[in-house]
Amino acid sequence: MPFHASRRGLFTLAAGAAAAGAAALWPRPAGGYADARNPDRPPSARPERLLEGMTLAEQVGQLFVSRAYGHSATDPDPADAQANLTHFGVRTAAELVARYHLGGIVYFAWAHNTRSPRQIAALSDGLQRVALDAPARIPLLLSTDQEHGIIARIGKPATLLPGAMALGAGGSVRAARRAARIAGAELAALGVRQDYAPVADVNTDPANPVIGVRSFGSDPQAVSALVAAQVRGYQDSGVAATAKHFPGHGDTATDSHVGLPVMDHSRAEWEELDEPPFRAAIAAGVDVVMSAHIVVPALDPSGDPATLSRPILTGLLRERLGFRGVVVTDALDMAGVRQKYGDDRVPVLALKAGCDQLLNPPDLALAHRSVMAAVRSGELTEERIGESVLRVLELKARRGLFTDPFTDADEVAAVVGRPAHLAAADEIAAGTTTVLADPRGLLPLDPAVRPRLLVTGADPASPSGTTGPPTAVLARELAALGFAARAVAADRAVAAAPGHDAVLVCTYNVPEGDSPQRTLVTDLIATGVPVVGVAVRNPYDAARLPECAASVATYSWTDVELRAAARVLAGAVRPAGRLPVPVPGRYPLGHGLTYGDRGPGVTR
Repeated sequence: MPFHASRRGLFTLAAGAAAAGAAALWPRPAGGYADARNPDRPPSARPERLLEGMTLAEQVGQLFVSRAYGHSATDPDPADAQANLTHFGVRTAAELVARYHLGGIVYFAWAHNTRSPRQIAALSDGLQRVALDAPARIPLLLSTDQEHGIIARIGKPATLLPGAMALGAGGSVRAARRAARIAGAELAALGVRQDYAPVADVNTDPANPVIGVRSFGSDPQAVSALVAAQVRGYQDSGVAATAKHFPGHGDTATDSHVGLPVMDHSRAEWEELDEPPFRAAIAAGVDVVMSAHIVVPALDPSGDPATLSRPILTGLLRERLGFRGVVVTDALDMAGVRQKYGDDRVPVLALKAGCDQLLNPPDLALAHRSVMAAVRSGELTEERIGESVLRVLELKARRGLFTDPFTDADEVAAVVGRPAHLAAADEIAAGTTTVLADPRGLLPLDPAVRPRLLVTGADPASPSGTTGPPTAVLARELAALGFAARAVAADRAVAAAPGHDAVLVCTYNVPEGDSPQRTLVTDLIATGVPVVGVAVRNPYDAARLPECAASVATYSWTDVELRAAARVLAGAVRPAGRLPVPVPGRYPLGHGLTYGDRGPGVTR
């Protein structure tokens, strides 16, 4: 087909071909998609008809999801306006959407998009107005990374829930779906209709620097059940779930943000370990799958990362697994996808491999020009672009954006951080804390017997910027349960320990061998005061420390999980969590202690 950049209807043939496959996926209301909050707008045509009426630039724009700086679509703070000008050549998010005909914007706290619920909703509405005022009148698909646990872009007063590995420790499919339903409802109220969750990676490498507790665990079948539950929960609430990171990022020793990981699983190992959660997500009807910036030689010997691999994204995901939804890249500013090819080639190769959405390219202008040039040269066909655009439009229709793209102020107030959601978060978290060891029968702590508690150790920064610090939260919650508990900095803890009845020391990703955290625990044990280790991220810490009087794992340092840990330590809640991963050399998969009728330390 010859290229005609100046006329609409460019992809009529592509629309017809792609629509045939997509038509069965999403039912359409009779009469098209009306704008419920703008009744004077006529109902839009079906997505394939919209596709026919779009220029090439508009269609290519639909494939891009970019960051934008600022709390407002049209009136950012001066520093954010300058950041937009530096990165994009425009001052506002509204101008960015209009210039590139963007299909979506991804929200980040560091881009100052997520200050408060009302602000986020206003930003969402401002961006939608710009998109709907453009000639194509296509709403945006607004997205974020709200995995919960250690990845949360939106903080309090929104509800913050246990993360994936905590849910894996709880082992409840019902709780996982309930958590996702709550998370989805609050995102939808804010105008965010796509969440980059759940993580479908099976974490089989204790040294994995990027997945870890973001995974539900190391057992493929357990992970599959929880992934499917969360997919259904998010999508019950009208938010597109995103299973990530295909073909599986759980056995990698390199962080793809800073390097290019290689996963050495054989094809048989991949089918046994990594494939099942993605198959389960697809069976549950997941809207989106995110690609991984990793090399898997057994699946594609070319050395290309999966994001740029046609054998992986088309051969395995589309053809073997039968996925017909949207494929989104992981962020294109990550080092893992930029090692082999330049920023001009990456978006083109991603589309050729089978991706539909191009997430956060480092140079949006270059990426957009490169895709346009690839169509002009024939490297990317018009039909191929049309297939991806149609999938994106169908997803927007599926998630109600053509009928109701705006937020409702009353709904924001009524839904985000509502008391019932906060109570549910605590209830879900109560089943996740895992007691790993209690050789002396120290637990549960009794304020009548051991009232004076010292809390110290690691205080990592809050994932959302709205919680913590962890030692202070844990001390506060224990004080509320009747203890004389106080938090002190790690460098003062050894001197402060004498005179206390127990010391609780929070640890965070303790490395192998000697480390400041290991030295702290060793010195605290030497004081003679009983020491309780509280692993606030990876549960592997217990194997890298001297034996404590007791050890527990919380899987995250957010307030909700520390509240749950306090209640378990105090005996207000019976511990129910079981390890969703083995701790090599120390505890097997499924290990966990509880407080039974014969006293503490009874293995379940």
